[in-house]
Amino acid sequence: MRAIQVYEVGGPEVLQEAKVDQPRPGPGEALVEVAASGVNFLDVYHREGRYSLPLPFTPGAEGAGTVVEVGPGVADVAVGDRVGWVEIPGTYAERAVVDSSRLVPLPDDIGFETAAAVLLQGMTAHYLVKDAYPVQGGDTVLVHAAAGGMGLLLTQLITHLGGRVIGTTSTTAKAELAKRAGAAEVILSSAVDDLAAEVRRLNGGQGLPVVFDGVGAHTFDASLASLRPRGHLVLFGAASGAVPPFDPIRLAHGGSLTLIRPSLGHFIADRSELLRRAADVFEWVRSKALEVTVTGRYALSEAAQAHSDLEARRTTGKLLVVPDAAAIGRREETQS
Repeated sequence: MRAIQVYEVGGPEVLQEAKVDQPRPGPGEALVEVAASGVNFLDVYHREGRYSLPLPFTPGAEGAGTVVEVGPGVADVAVGDRVGWVEIPGTYAERAVVDSSRLVPLPDDIGFETAAAVLLQGMTAHYLVKDAYPVQGGDTVLVHAAAGGMGLLLTQLITHLGGRVIGTTSTTAKAELAKRAGAAEVILSSAVDDLAAEVRRLNGGQGLPVVFDGVGAHTFDASLASLRPRGHLVLFGAASGAVPPFDPIRLAHGGSLTLIRPSLGHFIADRSELLRRAADVFEWVRSKALEVTVTGRYALSEAAQAHSDLEARRTTGKLLVVPDAAAIGRREETQS
């Protein structure tokens, strides 16, 4: 079968299409024909070696497709089931083997592309606004990269929960997308000298209760400076690079601030929690509280281009790798 292989860590060019042996499911595993794979910064971290995986490996950690074979002892799914999954590498391929306990059955009204576009980021947004910092009605919240795939979902959910979003984007076109998603104010990060001062100006001179920051190195200082005393910085990603080590006394000097660096895996640790969060995300999609925006579809051979586009901020919304190249440009009737 065809799959993307990483033989050495590095830039997008290390993503190589190759012919590999089709995997076989072992005990407790299922073989899934991949219909679509989400493209995420997690894939970039794996490719760069920031989060190390044994070489060679097939990247991609978010997918959706159809079960075509099950191994011994599988009771969670059956052949023919439509499923999605997250945080299991190997989705940039025509087929993938997945622990059956980590597969999420897809409702009939949730298409493969929708599932591959929303599961990882949707469940991440779920735990961010429900657990990392429970957003309350009336909260004003800063969301960095508000027009990206993650930023658009967060902006919609915070607004749905009654919060007010101040977003940051890099262009006026992206600012319009963020506003359409519900952002009350959008700051062009390249157009201000002091981002934190602008955030406070837009909030009546006051700091914020929380900042959701998936950018990392380039925004960390401004995120801390945007908080009110006892505010919370939720650092859930590092799209611009890792935050350098810092003295925790900065949190005290900033007003007894708290910092959390959460990861989705710890919030879907057991199957019941995984299914509960996925069900909530699907219901938000169904009710239009979340609008899923797929803005780029790439064949397996174009995986390197997908990573280049993501890292260069040339995209908005969600990107997908579609193993069936003929499917690119098609929409499932249930696609949102």
